[in-house]
Amino acid sequence: MKLGARLSWVLISVLLTIPFAQAQKTLTPTEAKNHIGETATVCGQVASVHYATNSRGNPTFINLDKPYPNEIFTVLIWGRYRSKFATPGPDYRDKRICVTGKVTDYKGVPEIVAHESSQIKIQ
Repeated sequence: MKLGARLSWVLISVLLTIPFAQAQKTLTPTEAKNHIGETATVCGQVASVHYATNSRGNPTFINLDKPYPNEIFTVLIWGRYRSKFATPGPDYRDKRICVTGKVTDYKGVPEIVAHESSQIKIQ
């Protein structure tokens, strides 16, 4: 095998393994606080859902494992994206879900902002 062909084969092999190396972490809501800034999947039981129609941005808060005001992880859907989620309250209430995205911190509580319904899966 020529050197050029061999290098091409090595490069293709490396490129094919990159998606597997970058696989996202699956976390519990409690573990999420240790992964701020990372892209991950967080799975937990929906403990409370609140659509804040009178708040700026009309957010929907989906709290996993513990309800507000003792929430340990929140999925946030801003009002401008809400139409992409059908009916987030009834769809997710009392279900186990997984949400994928960048874990951020809001006042000491880890959260993922969901922009697309594909980010949330019901288990």
